[in-house]
Amino acid sequence: MEIFGIGPLEVLLILVIALIVMGPNDMVKTGRTIGKFLRQIVKSPTWQAVQQTSRDLRYLPNKLMREAGMEEEVEQLKEIGKNVNAMGAAMHTSLQEQISKVDQELQQSGEDLSAWTTAVDEPPAEPVIQPPAKDLSAWTTAPEETPGEPATPSPAAEQPANPESTPTEK
Repeated sequence: MEIFGIGPLEVLLILVIALIVMGPNDMVKTGRTIGKFLRQIVKSPTWQAVQQTSRDLRYLPNKLMREAGMEEEVEQLKEIGKNVNAMGAAMHTSLQEQISKVDQELQQSGEDLSAWTTAVDEPPAEPVIQPPAKDLSAWTTAPEETPGEPATPSPAAEQPANPESTPTEK
C-alpha cells in the first residue's frame, strides 16, 4: 500500500528521523498539528469539489453511453459475442466428430499409414561439396577442335606482322 507514492518502509524511516530530530514531546504536538491541517483540507469545500469531479470523470463514459442510447448496442454486441462463442464450440465438436469418423474408417479399411506418419530414424544425406581442383590446367588449356570447324588462332599464338619487332639473335 502506498500513500502519495511513499511505501510503508519509507514512512517508517521518516517517522524514525522525525523522532530523532524533534524528540518524543514535540512529536505529539507535531502530530496534532498535522492532524488538524489534514482535517481542514478534507472538510474544505475545495477538497469536496475535487472529489466530486473525480467521481464524475470516473463515471463519465457510462453516463455518455446512457445519454446516447448505446446501452442497447452494447448489450447486442455482448449477445453477438455469446452466439459466436456458441457457434465456435459447435463447429469444434463437429470437426472432432468428423475426424473421429475418418479415423474409424481408416482403421476399418485396414490401410497401413505408418509409413506416412512415422518419423525417419536417419537424417537425410547432406550434399557433398567437392573442393576445387588444385590443377588449374583445365582452365588454361585451349579448347579442342571439333571436326569440320577451322581452328581459330589464339591472340597469344599470333606472330607480329612487323619483322623489326621480332627479337634477333646476335
